[in-house]
Amino acid sequence: MPHVTVEHFPADLTDEQKRRLAAELTEIIVWRFGTYPGAVSIALEPVAPEDWRSQVYEPRIVGRADRLIKAPEYRA
Repeated sequence: MPHVTVEHFPADLTDEQKRRLAAELTEIIVWRFGTYPGAVSIALEPVAPEDWRSQVYEPRIVGRADRLIKAPEYRA
C-alpha cells in the first residue's frame, strides 16, 4: 500500500523517463501517506484516445466524482 495507476494517452516514454516518474511519484506518496518507498507500486496504463471517454472518463471520472481530489479541466 499504496498502489497508483496512471491512465494516459499512449506515450513513448524512455526507461529513464519512467524511472524518474516513478521516483517522483514515490517521493510524494511516501511523504503524504507516511509510508516507505518499498510499499509503493505504480503502473502505467495507456488508453487510446478514442477509448478514453468509455474506458476512463465516464466510469472513473464521472462515475466516481466523489473520489476525485482533482477534476480534469479539458481544453477544447
